[in-house]
Amino acid sequence: MKWRTTYWRDGPAEVDFVVSGGQRTWGLEVKSGRSAKLSGLTAFRRRYPRAEYLLVGGQGIPLEEFLSSAPQTFLI
Repeated sequence: MKWRTTYWRDGPAEVDFVVSGGQRTWGLEVKSGRSAKLSGLTAFRRRYPRAEYLLVGGQGIPLEEFLSSAPQTFLI
């Protein structure tokens, strides 16, 4: 499968990565601390309700686990 990675921004709302593959799209937000601010991901989900999302770091998937795993582990 061919993957495409981009960035999304709409005014002050942003998502760190947008990954598309086949008919699916994921918004990925990466947090470096315990910040619970997810306004960009919330805005992305409103704009693209069929897209899936992942939170990496913070209260989401641990960063080390995400980086040491094959992308297909999370993007399926």
